[in-house]
Amino acid sequence: MAFHAGRSNGKGTIVVRIVAALTIIIAVIIGIGLGLSLAETVNIKNQENFVEFAPALPTKIVDANGIIITEFSAEEKRELVSLSELPKHLIYAVLSREDPDFYNHKGFSIRGIARAAFGKLTGRNLGGGSTITQQVAGTLYTDRTEYTISRKIKELWWAIQMERRYTKNEILEIYLNYMIMGPGTYGVEAASKYFFGHSAREITLAEAAILVVQLSSPSRYNPLDNPNTAMSRQLSVLDRMIEFGYTTPEEAEASFNEYWDNYDYTRVSTSAYYSRDDLAPWFSEYVRRELGQIMYGTMDYYRDGYTVITTLDLQHQQAAAKYMEQGLRRANEEYSKSQGTRLDHAEQVYIPIIDLLSLCFDLDGIHATSDAQNEQKAYSRYNKVINPVVDMAALVFGIQDLKVITNSAFGELKTAAEKNTVEGALIAIENETGYIKALIGGSRFDESNQYIRATQGRLMPGSAFKPLYYSAAIDTREFTAATLIYDLPVVFYNEDGTPYIPLNFRGEWKGPVLLYEALAQSMNVASVKILDEIGFDAAIDRAGDLLGITDPDAKRRTFPRVYPLGLGIISVSPLQMARAFAIFANQGREVTPIAIRTVEDRNGKVILDPERELRVQQRRLGNEIQVISPQNAYIMTTMLEKTVETGTLAHGAGWGSKFTFRDENGKRFRMPAAGKTGTTQNWSDAWAVGFTPYYTAALWFGFDKPGNSLGVSLTGSTLVGPIWGDFMREIHMGLPEKQFVRPTTGIIDVTVCRKSGLLKSPACNSGDITLPFLEGTQPTRYCDVHQDQINVGGSSSTLAPLYIDTMVIDQEALLGEITMPHLDLSSLPAAPRSSETDSRSSQGRTTTGSTRQPAQSPYYGIELPDYNPLLD
Repeated sequence: MAFHAGRSNGKGTIVVRIVAALTIIIAVIIGIGLGLSLAETVNIKNQENFVEFAPALPTKIVDANGIIITEFSAEEKRELVSLSELPKHLIYAVLSREDPDFYNHKGFSIRGIARAAFGKLTGRNLGGGSTITQQVAGTLYTDRTEYTISRKIKELWWAIQMERRYTKNEILEIYLNYMIMGPGTYGVEAASKYFFGHSAREITLAEAAILVVQLSSPSRYNPLDNPNTAMSRQLSVLDRMIEFGYTTPEEAEASFNEYWDNYDYTRVSTSAYYSRDDLAPWFSEYVRRELGQIMYGTMDYYRDGYTVITTLDLQHQQAAAKYMEQGLRRANEEYSKSQGTRLDHAEQVYIPIIDLLSLCFDLDGIHATSDAQNEQKAYSRYNKVINPVVDMAALVFGIQDLKVITNSAFGELKTAAEKNTVEGALIAIENETGYIKALIGGSRFDESNQYIRATQGRLMPGSAFKPLYYSAAIDTREFTAATLIYDLPVVFYNEDGTPYIPLNFRGEWKGPVLLYEALAQSMNVASVKILDEIGFDAAIDRAGDLLGITDPDAKRRTFPRVYPLGLGIISVSPLQMARAFAIFANQGREVTPIAIRTVEDRNGKVILDPERELRVQQRRLGNEIQVISPQNAYIMTTMLEKTVETGTLAHGAGWGSKFTFRDENGKRFRMPAAGKTGTTQNWSDAWAVGFTPYYTAALWFGFDKPGNSLGVSLTGSTLVGPIWGDFMREIHMGLPEKQFVRPTTGIIDVTVCRKSGLLKSPACNSGDITLPFLEGTQPTRYCDVHQDQINVGGSSSTLAPLYIDTMVIDQEALLGEITMPHLDLSSLPAAPRSSETDSRSSQGRTTTGSTRQPAQSPYYGIELPDYNPLLD
């Protein structure tokens, strides 16, 4: 017993010694830690103002070759304001969103820290765990882009020290004057003047809520760049203020409505950095907006000294700027001449006739024409000449009512300019990588013109859209590049029974043509026949895949299920069109346009790597990276080469000269090129989209506001095509010869008769052409057109038409000269009625004797413009 007792006492002594030793060790560690911390904070009691340990540095934007494009200035806008001068609802808004328990805690919140930690562990956004004091401490004394436990411990320590040194009101005043709240804008005073045009002392309830949301992400919630996102966050702040009793629902609603009722949606986010030198301002602005989407926390590209490695090639950008400037100058000069000619003709001919008629027949209503014209001239002179002077006087003398009037006049003048100034856009991307190599967003870049039409534009592509659903036709295996189609007038019936008659440019028809020629010559009737045959579903799915529109709701909004869809009555951006055509050039693989490769901090460390993330996503796609098959892409590329060689892009591309180069040995070679033009309703938009084995470029010219026409002399072929050709030639100078990649399997080349699309026979005298076919779809019959016999009613490989609705065509006329029959549009037959539905009616095709009446209009709420089918 004594032994056991002694043994037990020995164990107890050992345990006591171990505990004592650990206690001493822990005490030493804590002491050392406290000592180090106190050493770091030895001067905090003497600190009265803000401390910045890292000097502000500009962010450099560099091109793919390391050349500096521009710098985002580190110049800060900051104006100090006393807490006592600020409205209470601004303070309440800050407390409601950022730290409701601010006046009760000691610098930190256990509940907030636990909530943030739990959200981090579960991968959910449950809100931040930092109090206002911690946010100030973290901004002043730590690097808040560093997501580590040690940084959070330092932040907590500094928060405790600040709570010891400063009062709550002093900490809140530091917070409201120091934090970033907009582009290069710090503190509530500077931010209020920037966003609202007045001091924070005069801020409204709704404006206070808008300002507060900037604290979490001044780029993402910027109301000038993202008004809808900012509005959503603003509502949440107002709801929180109501919940805490800081305001009433009635006050919040009234202030909210007043703010958005007077909101200027035309204004965009600017900063002091617009005075900088910039070699590619449109591209730099696009990059700035992209940075706002990928940067997080307190990352500030105005003062943190980042280096942004982009995809731009400044030589390509300079070529784009040069040729677009030339094209826009020519377009505006010709448009102005045409407008002047029309007005002069009206004044010299029509107005005197109208006045004469009014006098002869006592028609006072039309006699006022001259007076109305003089009134319009006077009104125009006021807007352009007098109003700017009046506006300046209103500013100098502070006459607010007069300023409202001058602003209205400026708004009308701006609208008139948008309707009468030809704008343009260009974007060029590298096929294999998706790198954006050049970007022009409009005629000029300044604080009044920052709408990047190349990426933001919602423009009608016209005939440039056709290749997208021709691709779907090839995959049906019922169509080939040599399929014979009859280019003759046809009546189509939309799903709601309305008739539609597409017309060709200048009202001409070609009769029997091969499919590749219908695309190269942009034949509207033949193209709509192809759309009808494959059905709306197949056409829309393929177009959506190529354009990157895969969401069902987005598809429904973008693609109306009516036959004018075949002529491109959708709204897309040049960037989307460039992506679609680049997929053809990239062997059918997905192409995702990208502008930012990496972002480095001031020490050269890569902190953001968008390109790596994109490549990882693409590798994960596996075989799904193929948007279309390599075989389909090759056939489409071959057909689009014909457009450059002999079709609507031949003139602009200058196929015989612009794409001819010499290699390093002096040998001449011709770089392959493919593409398509487009001219839309009333000649209001003109396009050229094309590619080589290296690059794809999409160009657009038109008006910001619909309603005007470029005129019949300014089309995709005559205006945009030459600019596309000049630009593409310059950016290919010095590049080695390269051919489009041909798949090793699944493609077979066959030489066919140019007239029938069948195998060439000894009697063929119309020439031949070699075309690629999906293996198994190539023609197997010999041409019989040149043997004085026509096999009518046979298979699709004969001269029998695919279908010709509502009219009978003389078969002999098909081989001779085709004349345009007279069409009385007022006597078109009504949509045929039947209870039966053929196999394609659900896809949109309505044929005689077989139709269906849908439960709803095929327009799906989309308001379609009056359509002029005379397109290129």
